[in-house]
Amino acid sequence: MNGTVLPWHAGLSALGIARFFVCTAAFMASFLFTGPAAGAALTGDRVPTNDGDLIIHPINHATLALGWKNLTVYADPVGGASRFTGLPRPDLILITDIHADHFNVETLEALADDRAELVAPPAVAEQLPAALRKRTTVLTNGSSKSVMGLTIHALPMYNLTPERRQFHPKGRGNGYVATFGGKRVYLSGDTEDIPEMRDLKNIDVAFLCMNLPYTMTVEQAASAVRAFKPKIVYPYHYRGSDLNRFKELVGTDLGVEVRLRDWYRP
Repeated sequence: MNGTVLPWHAGLSALGIARFFVCTAAFMASFLFTGPAAGAALTGDRVPTNDGDLIIHPINHATLALGWKNLTVYADPVGGASRFTGLPRPDLILITDIHADHFNVETLEALADDRAELVAPPAVAEQLPAALRKRTTVLTNGSSKSVMGLTIHALPMYNLTPERRQFHPKGRGNGYVATFGGKRVYLSGDTEDIPEMRDLKNIDVAFLCMNLPYTMTVEQAASAVRAFKPKIVYPYHYRGSDLNRFKELVGTDLGVEVRLRDWYRP
């Protein structure tokens, strides 16, 4: 040796240098990825069922997670993988509509591993990449299917008010009723207080949207709740709405429990 300090890459071939950078990038990515964690436990409100508790975890706006037994179900996951940091990976994903606050391909690709299944209306399914499309159960309004041991029924979701009809035409999106251990859970999707909602029976937990101009007023939402009488109702997709007014209008005389939770925390 003559005391000359050689650069770190001296003696490495171009292929060797390339391999070095690939391995380094993979190593760093393992620290930088902030999405769902394998083996993570879902936390949140608990609702007893005939076979263990149903866990309810608000995430953001129209997005939530449901846990039951060994299943984790996401509804309308959007916002990128970082929004789901510390949460378990989904086994099942329910998608209601094509709008960006309900459907984002990049988020789905980041969250859904090879075993995850999806349920979606035709308008969503036709926009999915092939790898996700082949794992998607397509449901039209009024249809039902058993998916991963859950009975899932698709309902219409749409606008009634003339000036809002362009936002959600009837037949494009799905609301869902999913049954967990005998408990019927209703996800409204984006809708007004349509007859199909008002006619629902035996709903144990309901997630109800309310915001203008896209869905419905708190008055419409409260009127619908008083019509179909879920045991528990969570307002969600409520940006800008007066939740205390909603709770007041629902009242206490029908035995409906209104649970106000924060879907817009930082």
